[in-house]
Amino acid sequence: MYRILLADDEGIMLESLKKIIESNFGNECEIHTAKSGRVVVEQAQAYPPDICFMDIQMPGISGIQAIREIQKFNSSVVFVIITAYDKFNYAKEAVNLGVMEFLTKPVNKKVILETCMKAMEKVDQTRQKRSDDLKIREKLETVVPMIESGYINNILLQDDFVTYQDNYTELLNIHQKYGYMVVVEFGDSMENGVLSNAVGAGVRANRFYSTFREIAQDFFECLVGPIMGNRIVLLVPYEENTEDYEERVAIVTRARNMVHKLENRIDSMFRCGIGRVKELGSVKESFQEAVVALRESVSHVVHIEDVPVAQKYDGEYPRDLESRYVRRILDKDAAGALNCAEGFFTWMMGQPSVSREDVEIKILELVMDAERRAFFAGTMKYNVNYRRSYIRELQSCADMNGLKNWFLDKTRDICARMEDSREKEELSIIEKARSYINENFRRDISLDDVSREVDISPYYFSKLFKQETGKNFIEYLTEIRLRSARELLQNSQYSIKEICAQSGYSDPNYFSRIFKKYEGVTPSEFREHLR
Repeated sequence: MYRILLADDEGIMLESLKKIIESNFGNECEIHTAKSGRVVVEQAQAYPPDICFMDIQMPGISGIQAIREIQKFNSSVVFVIITAYDKFNYAKEAVNLGVMEFLTKPVNKKVILETCMKAMEKVDQTRQKRSDDLKIREKLETVVPMIESGYINNILLQDDFVTYQDNYTELLNIHQKYGYMVVVEFGDSMENGVLSNAVGAGVRANRFYSTFREIAQDFFECLVGPIMGNRIVLLVPYEENTEDYEERVAIVTRARNMVHKLENRIDSMFRCGIGRVKELGSVKESFQEAVVALRESVSHVVHIEDVPVAQKYDGEYPRDLESRYVRRILDKDAAGALNCAEGFFTWMMGQPSVSREDVEIKILELVMDAERRAFFAGTMKYNVNYRRSYIRELQSCADMNGLKNWFLDKTRDICARMEDSREKEELSIIEKARSYINENFRRDISLDDVSREVDISPYYFSKLFKQETGKNFIEYLTEIRLRSARELLQNSQYSIKEICAQSGYSDPNYFSRIFKKYEGVTPSEFREHLR
């Protein structure tokens, strides 16, 4: 069904248009008419049209003005202008308004019908697009919660989640660089500052998760994480790198109102811990702060800044700078890590109460923590005794400048070792595999045998071997065996059958076929050519 609005101050023209459209499209159309600009706007509000045939010259509001008014509340109408005035300015203005056709009176029946059909096709396309958009949105409503849960899961559980950070922020349309975490805890009742029956509450949470998600996103523009025991974590993207006192109070107020609504709609008690604003790359720290806030207070909602034991460092400690230092190292960004190290050292030098011993302890802590994280990220070898000289090295530095150079050198060294470690490890695996194949190619060895020897899975070994050698395992093994066969064929004391066995093949016929495939001749013909 198409709703068509006809606007013309001539009654004969209106009746003629209406009759032509009705006689050809019948029940497909619902037609309304108007004889003035004011009436056409009112009709367009009362009966929103799909298509509008509009005369330009009408009493009161002109057709062009009426189109402008209608487009303010209905931008999808397909407009067709009909006028007795063939004026360029009208046509130009009609194009600017997105009018589909500009027809000059008198208009014959064929042109009206063709224009009507063209407008109907355009309406159909708009409706189809709207329908497709709704289907996509419907599917996204199912998928987005899974992506949000995956993102928050990665933040909390994977040290190298920054690898996928850009993918997640693009998928979830996150433009902010900062954010904070809210940890929502639920249970049956409060006992000594702890919500009871965590296991039972966690099981019940599956039933109220969708309601929880809806309420949480009413109060915060946030991502909602998965159910983790009797907790659900919210990530709230944030424009600024910190929140002031007023904004912090507003966040706590919103959280309190959210808890109140949750408890009205869901048969559980709720508590919230809120962490500080962090860069998204280090927002896991905000989660840890939110957990501390929950642990250190019996209040329904508490911000980490309001917890006495979690107050800031005496002075303004550069938490984000320390976090960026570790993150740049894990990203193998030597220049970025060195820049952070320089900045942190400069900050320490500016603290009036910091002694040389304090500096030694802090840079030792930073370096050792970075090495440990690099080890757990699987990108660097690690051994406790690697660091036995560190304290002596620090104590032997002549001055603060020497300590700074030690810090920078160690930072540079960690980044370099991370860059080289995996590549060297992979090369050593391939060298070990080659050595094993060269020593055992006469036996019936398989990909599984070699991958077991180098202690990695067959699938990963196969990809790594092809990547490093340019050949797959079978191609490489065949090349080694045929090289041996060619050398043995130059010695006439061995028979073809003996050469076959010494080259790793148990079937002489198969050996002959493989040899010919690669060499172009059989083993016997190859030997003949040598004479």
